[in-house]
Amino acid sequence: MKLYIIAGEASGDLHGSNMMKALLKEDPTIEFRFWGGDKMAEIAGPPVKHIKDLAFMGFAEVILNLKTILGNIKACKMDIEKYQPDGIVLIDYPGFNLRIAEWAKSKGIKVYYYVSPQIWAWKQNRVHKIKRVVDHLFAILPFEKDFYKKFNYEVEYVGHPLLDAIEQYRLIQKSPDEFRKENNLSDKPIIAILPGSRKQEIKVKLPIMLEAIKDFKNYQFIIAGAPSLDPTFYTDFIKSDTTILFGKTYDILSASEAAIVTSGTATLETALLNIPEVVCYKASPISYSIAKRLVKIKYISLVNLIMDDEIVTELIQHDCNSADIQKELKSIVIGGSKRQKMLEDYHKMAEILGGGGASQKVAHSLLKTIQ
Repeated sequence: MKLYIIAGEASGDLHGSNMMKALLKEDPTIEFRFWGGDKMAEIAGPPVKHIKDLAFMGFAEVILNLKTILGNIKACKMDIEKYQPDGIVLIDYPGFNLRIAEWAKSKGIKVYYYVSPQIWAWKQNRVHKIKRVVDHLFAILPFEKDFYKKFNYEVEYVGHPLLDAIEQYRLIQKSPDEFRKENNLSDKPIIAILPGSRKQEIKVKLPIMLEAIKDFKNYQFIIAGAPSLDPTFYTDFIKSDTTILFGKTYDILSASEAAIVTSGTATLETALLNIPEVVCYKASPISYSIAKRLVKIKYISLVNLIMDDEIVTELIQHDCNSADIQKELKSIVIGGSKRQKMLEDYHKMAEILGGGGASQKVAHSLLKTIQ
């Protein structure tokens, strides 16, 4: 059996790699061709296209890179046609993947979607296209099944794959002392900085995050560098009181007292590792202005969306400034006023998400339906 998989971002690369492992466990003869990142490459060799060449953030950025995006879509279609897969598995990345889904459906190729596009947040009319072009959708958030049911579309809820990723990490987790020794760190308590995985968002937010920490003299700060980016990209940002490490995000978080996190999958990862966090989001003025008119949700972080309550503070656009980040950070370090309540709410959130096994459920269901 041959499967073609498309992931366009770091989170998709993580979920895709775990799904590939689960598929191979069920059927070691499966062949993969894919668009993805380093984690997927560890399973099946080099990707057709790497995520570092695919991630464009915001409306303005997409428009500026439209020629590249359209070229990628055309190249992808040609490559799928040449490969002749038994099915394609699309992981999130909706602007790109829904176009591929529509084309693949017209060619008689089975289309599976893992990690539902966040159409419940905006562009809800996309549900009609999904119903038309996706043969089977695997949802990972508990409220998504009811959302799709309103449109008479049955989806399969498999649970969140991050639960599996965290569980796997726990098996090899280093102690904070080991982590410090291995990376030549001091005994000062650590605060993690997760500025995102795309160049655009890092350029905007990392300088603000670094400005916010200048008064925390008793802490050391570690930036989780994006493995898909060249280390030299960070050169202009790094100061004497900060360290940058690549490919060690979970180690950094696990050894930290608190974290400053860019909105996205990382907000949920931080919560599942029980690290109090402040969430930041800042886009170009044009992108933010458009998003504000279109987005239909109260929160931007997965933690708050799952709980339908403001568990973690979200500093969005103008509120994403050094003074407000500093204020919120002080409230979640040890002794801070919001720390204990946040940790208690993390526990409730984990209960809502339920057990793990998402990758195995997807693999089993996919193979059962495709055959």
